[in-house]
Amino acid sequence: MASSIEVGGSWSTNEDIALCQSWVNISRDPITGNEMKFHHMWSKIHGEFCQRSGSIRTEMALSSRWKLLNKELGKWRNALTKAKANIQSGQNLTDEMVQAQMWFGAMGQGKKSFVHFQCWEIVKDCSRFKIIPTGPPVVMNETPLHDSTSTDSPLDSPMETESPFVPRPPRPIGRKTAKAKRGATSTNDCVQLLEQIAKSATLRVERDLKRDEMDKAREEAFVLQQQMAQEKDIEDREMKIMAMDTSHMSPETKAYWKLRRRDVMRKKLFNDDGPSNTDWLNDENH
Repeated sequence: MASSIEVGGSWSTNEDIALCQSWVNISRDPITGNEMKFHHMWSKIHGEFCQRSGSIRTEMALSSRWKLLNKELGKWRNALTKAKANIQSGQNLTDEMVQAQMWFGAMGQGKKSFVHFQCWEIVKDCSRFKIIPTGPPVVMNETPLHDSTSTDSPLDSPMETESPFVPRPPRPIGRKTAKAKRGATSTNDCVQLLEQIAKSATLRVERDLKRDEMDKAREEAFVLQQQMAQEKDIEDREMKIMAMDTSHMSPETKAYWKLRRRDVMRKKLFNDDGPSNTDWLNDENH
């Protein structure tokens, strides 16, 4: 099957999906998956990948692309783990995905948002990417099921025998109030995280602008220094020409330096850089 994808071109979503499917099928092969050598494994992955996608990419291209996908998928697994551990009761899957994207962007070293969702659905059940949930302690209306701090029995309490008016403990808050409180805490955490990310981005932009301004100032100073050095060199040469002693020179040499002096004088008087072609300074004393 011919392919319209050139070797070395950008990877398409279908190619990434085919690569993940091929990697899962070969690496989870119960017969050869655990004992297969590295080069043999990628040879089989390459064969299945070509059958699925019709691509003509090389084994090395597949291996390099998988390194990038493996890194992004691993970061997404870690972000989902953090989001699942932080998510509160009553919040939906959208809240969990928003938190996961924020964790993914905060980890750095790569893209700021996760986009390979189709690839994730393919590899998420593999042992390398499987999420192991860590549940919170079991509570009821935010009151522990068992109070381990109290060891005295109510029958042994002296207050029970001395007075029938024992003060009751405060009533636990209701479920709706507890849910609203947890939701507010989670929202505040998200807002603080977003503010921190925005502040870091602003500082990075300001630092880059300051560095660009310093580079521009150094470049302008260098150009100005070069111009001043060039002008000083020209002025030194002109001073030598005007101070040249022609008394001991031949007539031809005297005529040459006479023309050079005229050029210098005309430049000073008329700001003209052209060669001398007039006889207005034909005085022998010049």
